[in-house]
Amino acid sequence: MLETQTLAEHKPQLGEFGFAGDDHVVPYEVAPLDVRGRTVQLGTMLDAILSRHNYPEPVARLLAEACVLTVLLGTSLKFEGKFILQTRTDGPVDMLVADFTTPHALRAYARFDADRLQALIDAGETSQQALLGNGVLALTIDQGAHTQRYQGIVQLDGTSLEDAARTYFRQSEQIPTDIRMSVAKLVTPGPGGAREQWRAGGILAQFLPQAPERMRIPDISGGDGDDREVTDQPADNSWQELLALLGTIEQTELIDPTVGAERLLYRLFHEHGVRVFRGVPVDDRCSCSREKIRGILEGFSAEEIKESTEEGGIHVACEFCSTQYDFDPAEFVN
Repeated sequence: MLETQTLAEHKPQLGEFGFAGDDHVVPYEVAPLDVRGRTVQLGTMLDAILSRHNYPEPVARLLAEACVLTVLLGTSLKFEGKFILQTRTDGPVDMLVADFTTPHALRAYARFDADRLQALIDAGETSQQALLGNGVLALTIDQGAHTQRYQGIVQLDGTSLEDAARTYFRQSEQIPTDIRMSVAKLVTPGPGGAREQWRAGGILAQFLPQAPERMRIPDISGGDGDDREVTDQPADNSWQELLALLGTIEQTELIDPTVGAERLLYRLFHEHGVRVFRGVPVDDRCSCSREKIRGILEGFSAEEIKESTEEGGIHVACEFCSTQYDFDPAEFVN
């Protein structure tokens, strides 16, 4: 009995299977391959964001991927600030927005044309390319007031968010980077019937050798007499081995709660040895507040206050968390 209690009370320690759990971005390092990266499984937090808006399933899947990509990139910030992912396209889902405010807060929403979306669903054409159409993906780093924003823009012309992220790193960061993402619904039985919960996961890996020449991408062939084959990746054996290992990942491994971050990393890199660092928690937390909205309304003219008044009040709903704030127009009459 004593042994049973001891096992039951054991809590995983850093580096053990199951330590990070859901909604934690886990940094890791594979020193023999000169690789660093992060991995994450989003569970309850993501389900809350998506369920709050009751998005159609294709839209929810898109926004879930945007959330995974945002937390994988946003948790790399070493300063107080915000990482913002935003798409603007001509497809039925014409806007996705996800932003991560250091150290832990994520919020997200999607805008879509219900009629155009339903037409695609009826036609069975719900790929990311069909849903997004053509446009841009903007990735913005904001360090707050008195600083200049950094923004990278990638064309979305029939590519997925995953492919667009790879293009961003190749063009803007010039760091060999690969990323894999997966989204699904987990169905769990219960006394009141089966329950569906959104889950998503992802892994990002970057090649960061100490010798810069090891990560160089070959020149475009023909420009200077170079007749090598054009490639977007360095030919280094370590990087090529990493790509091969990432290619073995099953979609279910990225979201299965019984696998988890540590077990996935062990499966991938146990032959080389992988160092796992303490995870960064991610919370469903919106930055809106009554005080912020009041501050905006206080800048309105009397005419604008009048135009904003409906049924005797001013009603403002946050697009991210759906919280509604109600104000008396008399509060803003000078």
